[in-house]
Amino acid sequence: MPRSRNARSPATTLGDESAASDSPRSYIAFEPLGTLLACMPWNFPYWQVFRCAAPALAAGNCIVLKHANNVTRCGRLIEEVFRAAGMETGVFALLAVPIAAVAGLIADPRVAAVSLTGSTAAGRSVGETAGRNLKKCVLELGGSDAFIVLDDADVDRAAEIGARSRFQNAGQSCIAAKRFIVADAIAGAFEERLVVRARAIALGDPADEATAMGPMARADLREALERQMSASINLGAVLASGGGRPERPGFYFEPAVLTGCEPAMPVFREETFGPLAAVARVRGDDEAVAVANSSPYGLGGNVWTNDVERGVGMARRLRTGGVFVNGMTHSDPRLPFGGVRESGFGRELHRFGIHEFVNIKTMWVPA
Repeated sequence: MPRSRNARSPATTLGDESAASDSPRSYIAFEPLGTLLACMPWNFPYWQVFRCAAPALAAGNCIVLKHANNVTRCGRLIEEVFRAAGMETGVFALLAVPIAAVAGLIADPRVAAVSLTGSTAAGRSVGETAGRNLKKCVLELGGSDAFIVLDDADVDRAAEIGARSRFQNAGQSCIAAKRFIVADAIAGAFEERLVVRARAIALGDPADEATAMGPMARADLREALERQMSASINLGAVLASGGGRPERPGFYFEPAVLTGCEPAMPVFREETFGPLAAVARVRGDDEAVAVANSSPYGLGGNVWTNDVERGVGMARRLRTGGVFVNGMTHSDPRLPFGGVRESGFGRELHRFGIHEFVNIKTMWVPA
């Protein structure tokens, strides 16, 4: 991957930093905290781990991984990759333990800090335990990202990227576009194009190369999505496409598009963790910002417009950890990643991710 012109090497990021003080020789040292407990999810079982592990290991820490119980083999393979790369045994190690063991692991004095990627409920539990034991933590939690389409946007392109963002991984992504907030003047055209793209998605066996979307991971996730959809329809939302259960083995759910949505509806108020796109119409930029910020989450967001500076101005008003103007939300090692409010706190990746798990030590030395 090409290095950004402004990127700093790990040596520069972690090297001593001179600081002016009342001593002729004072500086800041960045030292590893020790062993980090990483609690990682199942939906992206490799990338999520590497996104957490790479900065922490670069800072000199060790990691014990508590992976989701349904992807334990993925954790074993990651452990093997690190060993094959020459890492000493124990620097990165998988702990195949149940969820009930997490609180005890956080409390263990050998664990210096904890990083969790998971649900907001899991974040509250881990954060509470970490706080009680005075352990540093980074929490990357759920999201209900707003995908704002302004009246001057390229509707075709916005619908194409919006569908890709919403329906990838069967919609099971914290940074998926979930709440589509569209200017009234172009909302009809956008909804038509989004429906066409949703209907074109080929459901099937994930092992078949012709398949564009497989089943959802669990029965309870599908049932929760159906509950949110039904409750929102009862409040006035319109099912424009999909939403059914295909007659085949597995927890399949037809990619759904709901129009006529309002901020108080479950599909806007709650996180929808599955292939359901909720569309609301707004009358102007101020209303778009207000609707976007009405969610308790604050992970990512998108603004689509042909006036980039207009998009940047709106992006600055959104209460999120990141905003992508005319682009799909994604994580890039060269950019910090994380959220605010019920989407958690702390950052992964970039130099900020490296500095999350270091002791920022002041060194004051006499002449």
